[in-house]
Amino acid sequence: MNAKLLDSIEGKKRELDRYRPLPSSIVEKLREQFIVEWTYNSNAIEGNTLSLQETELVLNRGLTIGNKSLKEHFEAINHKAGIELVEQFVARKKDLDEKFIKDLHRLILKNIDDAGAGAYRITNVRILGAVHIPPAPVKIPGLIQEFLAWYYENKHIMPIPELAAYVHYKFVCIHPFIDGNGRTSRLLMNLVLMKNGYPPAVILNIDRKKYYRVLKQADLDKPQEFVNFIGRAIERSLIIYLNSIEPATNKKTHQGYISLKEATQYCDYSLEYLSLLARQGKLPAVKFQRNWMTTREAIEEYTKNIRGPK
Repeated sequence: MNAKLLDSIEGKKRELDRYRPLPSSIVEKLREQFIVEWTYNSNAIEGNTLSLQETELVLNRGLTIGNKSLKEHFEAINHKAGIELVEQFVARKKDLDEKFIKDLHRLILKNIDDAGAGAYRITNVRILGAVHIPPAPVKIPGLIQEFLAWYYENKHIMPIPELAAYVHYKFVCIHPFIDGNGRTSRLLMNLVLMKNGYPPAVILNIDRKKYYRVLKQADLDKPQEFVNFIGRAIERSLIIYLNSIEPATNKKTHQGYISLKEATQYCDYSLEYLSLLARQGKLPAVKFQRNWMTTREAIEEYTKNIRGPK
């Protein structure tokens, strides 16, 4: 992970820890917010068409949305159940094992594909648009054991944000199930984060194309952009938590982050060019809703080090 990004993440985590224990009212409000946002985005990445508002109605009010399939409703309900299982796992300080992975996947596909829920695939698969070819079914049990061994070897060595990113990537490479691998991998990634006191990281559906692009780069033995992509998602969640705990002033909105429009005051670049740099990952930035935000320091560092046409 980029050293500056990692420093920023770990600094925000230390700041969050200084506020602990957090007020229960804030914790519950954030939990409700993240369950809906996490469920909506993780399912939308996989093709679910429920909107964020519709997902909230299904999860919190038990409503049925017209013109939406029963499968899409179950995907929302099941994902929330998966989050709750992760929360229970973290609270009980249990060790990650094969049974938990299967139990988690079983919840994800409950009432959708009960035969395949919690069961490793028995056929070869190809991932559309990916360069990586998942391993043959006969290799899956052994690869899962290697995955778990790798996790336990590295969980006290690697920085937690990097560990979480690699847990996601390594699991999705195995692709042990016919369906639900992406949702399961993101739940496992957040299990690692939550076990270590981080808020869950939400990969936004609006970043879906970039998400798949950096996954493909990782498949080509260039994992840094994927790890940085996950890092920015982790940082975003930390900022949301910090802003909820300590309401921002006009000068400190989003814990020192400024909009790209504000950032144009500190450089000779246009808003459109800064947006391009943020999308390409060349300018350190995080996304809130649909808006990229950066820092004055990041702008100054970029203009100092970059030469060429503006």
